[in-house]
Amino acid sequence: MSTASGASRDDHPVRAPGALLLCRARPESAGPAARLLRERMLIAGAGPGWSVLVPEGRPWRHGAEPVDRVLTGWAAALAVGAPWPVLALWWDTDRSGFTLASGFHRTVGYEWLADGTPVGEHEAMHTFATRLGLDPVLDVQSLEPLTRPDPVADARVRVSGLLAVLTRAGVLLPAGVEPGEPADRLRDAVRIRPDAEQIEWNGWRAAVGAELDVVESGGLGPWLRGPRARTLAAAQLAVGLPVAVWGIRRHSGGWIAAGTVLTLRGALGLAYDQLRAYD
Repeated sequence: MSTASGASRDDHPVRAPGALLLCRARPESAGPAARLLRERMLIAGAGPGWSVLVPEGRPWRHGAEPVDRVLTGWAAALAVGAPWPVLALWWDTDRSGFTLASGFHRTVGYEWLADGTPVGEHEAMHTFATRLGLDPVLDVQSLEPLTRPDPVADARVRVSGLLAVLTRAGVLLPAGVEPGEPADRLRDAVRIRPDAEQIEWNGWRAAVGAELDVVESGGLGPWLRGPRARTLAAAQLAVGLPVAVWGIRRHSGGWIAAGTVLTLRGALGLAYDQLRAYD
């Protein structure tokens, strides 16, 4: 991997944990779903058909959970049962990495030590490219160097290289939103965007109402009607409660959120389909 990005492990030390969530959905669709995570976030557009979520990061800032575990749970919560994938990018003083969540598929991820040493299964990059619909030749060739040792490419450069490939899929992060930056700097960079919106938890009634607004506007309607929708909703209910219980036992806020979102979406899907059957 070359140093064309102009960064090295000495130039860009990671100062504090940070994270981004990239949703392959417009902010008006991804925003209501993000409220269910019960975490203060900023959301803005990140290229055609993409949104970026910058969390405040309370779980890892207060030492309750490592950033990668929280982000994996959140990505799964946002993606499961939704018609878009979610990519979590995270970093701390020791490592950086990503997790891709897509529907009911098992999450796929990769990580690097702070000095850039790859720690992950080589096949994960191919699965990542396939699930995002990246070019199986050009994009995969660009991802390959990220899985090989490179003495001048630290973890920050590796994540930047991943994002460079994603620009060909339409990802365009706001200026100042860069891997390795702490949460406060990331939020400051997004906050000045004219399309930025604060995501906050306002209670279950507001969260369900926001989800219904998305459905009624057509964003998720096809996914909540008909036999396939009922099957999906039943599956969400069947999986959601065990996932939430597992998260509680592991003291994992991210997976508690995933189980809660699954359960709520399953219940909402069944209720919506039943109500609209009488229209």
